Amino acid sequence: MLGSLPNVINTSTLVSSSEQQEASSESFKTYTHKGKKFKVYLPKSYHILKSYPLMVMLHGCTQNADDFAIGTQMNELADEKEFIVVYPQQSSNSNMNKCWNWFEPLHQIRGFGEPAIIAGIVKKVQNMHFIQKNKVFIAGLSAGGAMSIVMGVTYPELFAGIGVSAGIEYQAALNVFNAYSVMASKGPSPVKQGRIAYQQMGKRAKPLPLIVFHGNADSTVNVANADQVVHQWITTNNLAYNGRIDGWIQDSPVKTKEEKILFGRDYTTYRYESSKGELAIDKYIINGMGHAWSGGNSAGSYTDPKGPNASRIMWDFFMSQKV
Repeated sequence: MLGSLPNVINTSTLVSSSEQQEASSESFKTYTHKGKKFKVYLPKSYHILKSYPLMVMLHGCTQNADDFAIGTQMNELADEKEFIVVYPQQSSNSNMNKCWNWFEPLHQIRGFGEPAIIAGIVKKVQNMHFIQKNKVFIAGLSAGGAMSIVMGVTYPELFAGIGVSAGIEYQAALNVFNAYSVMASKGPSPVKQGRIAYQQMGKRAKPLPLIVFHGNADSTVNVANADQVVHQWITTNNLAYNGRIDGWIQDSPVKTKEEKILFGRDYTTYRYESSKGELAIDKYIINGMGHAWSGGNSAGSYTDPKGPNASRIMWDFFMSQKV
């Protein structure tokens, strides 16, 4: 579901028009910025004078804001945990399958293309509502996961954490043909890409917490990419911390745990941690899961309700970080 992929749509889980209408309300409104639509969800407890964390959600190919909101159930979690959600929406004019163009050089750098537009959307929401600037997070699925990594690299000052589901390391591909190869196997050396990401961050470089979800039965984006995302960010975070790769975050997990879930999918978690535990990188590999957002609602496309609840786990992870 990255790049131009007309044949990966799961028609059995498409959102009906009635369900999309149900997702729309006075608390879930549509806006535009630089020609792109985006939707903002305000939690039920919203008060105009109160400040809130912000979660930025980037959908995958063929999806839209309503579909992604229903599938991830992030709006329901926002009601419970009291945060605002924004869903930037890709247009078919920009990509025929509504994929974020993570694989094109113009959309991998600061100040241009889709990164600049998404950053502009975040800033627009910050102007519309009182947002806690140290609690702005970004997460995405597939093409959205790859673009969430691009956003963390190009606009690190905007974000306090990154969530990636079935994503790709930074600048793993530079054209659509290369993208297919990366998706089928894996990208370049994550240490090399980690250094490139740090260079792109420039003077704004800072360590960022990261959480990754990937199914080991994903036939669209090879699960090997989960390791590459993790190790790219270990390199980038080490460099962002003090300009050196000196083991502030080790490249081997400090903790590995297998979870067996009755009537659900078993999964393994891997935790990578900074020397004093102030920043973590978590990886979840879900047994038997394909190309999907783990957990969530099957009324949305590309979800797997049998998997652990990625939305809730991501939020709890972000809230636990000290950086």
